[in-house]
Amino acid sequence: MYPVLFKIGALEIRSYGLALALSFLLGIYFSMRRAKKQNIDPNLVMDLSVVLIISAIVGSRLLYVLFHLEEFRGRWLDTFSPFQSDGQIGLAGLTVLGGVVLCFLTSYIYLKIKKQSFLVFADILIPAVGLGSFITRIGCFLNGCCFGLPCEGHAHLCVTFPFNSPAGNQFPGIALIPAQLYSSLYGLIIFAALLVAERWKKFNGFLFALFLILYGCGRFIVDVYRYYEDSMLIVQWGSKGLSLNQGISIIFVISGIIFLINGYIKISKAKKETSSVN
Repeated sequence: MYPVLFKIGALEIRSYGLALALSFLLGIYFSMRRAKKQNIDPNLVMDLSVVLIISAIVGSRLLYVLFHLEEFRGRWLDTFSPFQSDGQIGLAGLTVLGGVVLCFLTSYIYLKIKKQSFLVFADILIPAVGLGSFITRIGCFLNGCCFGLPCEGHAHLCVTFPFNSPAGNQFPGIALIPAQLYSSLYGLIIFAALLVAERWKKFNGFLFALFLILYGCGRFIVDVYRYYEDSMLIVQWGSKGLSLNQGISIIFVISGIIFLINGYIKISKAKKETSSVN
């Protein structure tokens, strides 16, 4: 694993941080090009991206802290300060879905203020979320975080992480399911699927709805094989349970289905009204 790619003096360039930065930069560039092709001012995408970057970091950190309060007891400044009490620089501990949910909320409010359509911009930006998941999960793998459960057979498909990584610290010398790589793979699949599905787009919000369904299903399945602390389980049975992220994933799938049904109902009504006028 390579949690630290290289150092420049006291400055460490960490693999996850670099992957996160790349995902934001490529996502913004890709989304601005998509906006321009649809005759939408790319500067609006740039402005919205600033809101999304802040929301992604704040939301991811907030959800992590809420379910790991014991970890910060007695050092509450570490919940939001990039200068940690142990001397570490940066925020170690993020729950991605918290950032995704907050991005949806803040972008809706921001676009409402700007008198822009949320669904139009959602369809423009949402493929970049799949691309970002593909890139950042590779960073997770190099960092040794967001790891899977111990392998039960097929050890050749699993990974033993070094002791100085979060995975190796939790399961020293034990081969684990590389859940990060599976998450990266479904991010790439979602990215490609949305670009292909755009050919059959019939209404604004179509790609957004598909993303919610595909991401929710992919995340739920991968999380079956991912390790979680008990604090992240909302329903527990035996040694396993339903994680918070799986609960959010279910909500994503249901919401996506509702968006799709609602979109096609509107199309059907519009066609009937047009035919009745003619």
